Amino acid sequence: MTNSSRRALPPMNPLKAFEAAARHESLTEAADELNVSQVAVSRQVRVLEDFLEVTLFRRQSRGIELTREGKALYNGIGKAFEQIETATRHVSRRGQRNILAIQSYVPLSHRWLMPRLHAFHAAHPRIEVRLSSSPLPADFATDNMDAAIRGGGGNWPELHAEKLADMELVPVCSPAFMAENDLRDVKDLARVKLLHSMARPDDWRKWLDSAQAGFEPRNRLLFENSSLAYEGAMMGLGVAVANRHFVQGQIKGGLLVIPFDHGCRTGESYYLTWPRERTPSQPLLKFLDWILAQIAAETAAAEAAAQGKTALDVVVPDQPE
Repeated sequence: MTNSSRRALPPMNPLKAFEAAARHESLTEAADELNVSQVAVSRQVRVLEDFLEVTLFRRQSRGIELTREGKALYNGIGKAFEQIETATRHVSRRGQRNILAIQSYVPLSHRWLMPRLHAFHAAHPRIEVRLSSSPLPADFATDNMDAAIRGGGGNWPELHAEKLADMELVPVCSPAFMAENDLRDVKDLARVKLLHSMARPDDWRKWLDSAQAGFEPRNRLLFENSSLAYEGAMMGLGVAVANRHFVQGQIKGGLLVIPFDHGCRTGESYYLTWPRERTPSQPLLKFLDWILAQIAAETAAAEAAAQGKTALDVVVPDQPE
């Protein structure tokens, strides 16, 4: 770059001090905005005046007043400072929060994701997860969603699907209900009320067939979704069939027990999905890494507990921002 093409710009700090003082028509208010002393603002203005070889302010007993040259300079740079602020805000990531909209099924949202989201926010404070629940698959053409958790076989041509965990059904009830009804054998379920989710009407049939129970579930209580069925089980209304991942917290907390630890793999899994033609954002990829690490750690902890190991034997991965 040649000398003739360089911009003849005044020093920036004196220019900032002048702009603030001219806008406020006060050295004191300019000093407050810039978080410096009034003397420092006055000194910077004098530096600019020396650079331009003009007087920009008239110092009066009641304050300051722009000279003709000062008004001309302020009228010229005021819009420039606004444009600089707008352009800077447009590209800056300082203080910016990335919004990540995720849709999930009601039980998964309420029973698994929500209690753990604080850990994600602690690891990624700049990513704000907006979680919604629906029994229906997300419609990415109309819903403002970045991704959705969906159950099934993972064969959706229009979606990219990352497998999270297999579905495994287990019966659950309250500890008091198990004791009061003396549940010792799978066939004992024939004489108690079974809590069904209308959203997943075949789950009890699948589990009973897998456990070779040998009876039809006729003593039923129906709920709109699995989350309500789990609530009914905790209240002692009967035995629900649950996805093991969804009720780990309630089992650990003693609110639910598994009377017969026979797991039924349905052949379905849960996937984090997004449109195949979209490139996943960095917040979405971080969310995927986090949820996979959570599931892996909890699976390892459950396996360790089954083998009689302590929590100290299981390492939960750390995921800093």
